[in-house]
Amino acid sequence: MEPMDKDRRVPERYEPGEGCLTTAVRLPVRIVVLVLVVPVRLVWDALAALGRAVHRTALRPLGGGLAWLWHSLVVIPVAWTYRTLVVAPLGWVRRSVLTPVGRGIAWLVRGLGVGLLWLGKALFVWPWVALWRYVLAPVGRGVAVVVAWLVRYLVVVPARWLYASVLTPLGHGITWLVRGLGTVLTTLVRWILVVPLVALWRYVLRPAGRALAAVVTVVVREVGAAFGHCWRVAGIISRAIGRFLGTVLRWLFVEPVRWVYRTVLTPLGHGIRNGIWRPARQALRTARETVRQTRRELRRALFGAPREPQPAAAVPPRREPGAPGTRTLGSSTTALTKD
Repeated sequence: MEPMDKDRRVPERYEPGEGCLTTAVRLPVRIVVLVLVVPVRLVWDALAALGRAVHRTALRPLGGGLAWLWHSLVVIPVAWTYRTLVVAPLGWVRRSVLTPVGRGIAWLVRGLGVGLLWLGKALFVWPWVALWRYVLAPVGRGVAVVVAWLVRYLVVVPARWLYASVLTPLGHGITWLVRGLGTVLTTLVRWILVVPLVALWRYVLRPAGRALAAVVTVVVREVGAAFGHCWRVAGIISRAIGRFLGTVLRWLFVEPVRWVYRTVLTPLGHGIRNGIWRPARQALRTARETVRQTRRELRRALFGAPREPQPAAAVPPRREPGAPGTRTLGSSTTALTKD
């Protein structure tokens, strides 16, 4: 057996690579999938951009406003009403009414239960316990002994003899017969059904299934890879088309508008501001000042000049004690101290 085991070697793995079937399937599948995927990707990118714009400009502010309105008009009033009209009265009722009543009912039920329990034991449990202990149990033990003796000698001993003398030899014979029939049937089934089916599976169905699975695997893998590759290519094409359309729109609309604003409207606005608006404002301000002066001159001519306010009398500065020029007892500035 050793030389046979040495000759049976495990076949080496094939080198990884792509066969002719993979190469033949990949290119047409990718072309067809690319033609089918590019319009879908363009529509998808357009809808995604539109959805982001709508969400950013409309749905998000609308949702925030609706949430604020719901919270302000529904949640806050309902919460206040619930706390004021439901929680507070129910709490007062529970504390003031239900708790004392529940405690009284619990105390009453507890006392009633204790009394009924004692009464039930006295009327039902204790008499039955005495009847069982002193009457039924001794009678039952005697009856059990009699029944056990009768069952042993009327049932067990005859059944044991019947099993040992009749049923055991008969069972051995039936077992031998069934075992022989089972061996014959097993041999027939093996050579008529099992061996042909195993050969059919091993030499026909399994190789065909492996080949079919390999073909299906290659086709499915290439279709999936083609979808992924074409989806990425369609994304690149979609971005290129979007950039081209953006550039076209920019040079057709944005840049002309910007050029007109920068080269025409801005100098025109500056000219209007410096040549018309500022002189008009200066003229209006001058006219207002002229009207104001004319009104003042007319009022002076009709009613005279307004009276000038009298200047307040000058208050001599308060001299500090000890300052030069103040009167002291040693000076001769008073009449009592003059010579």
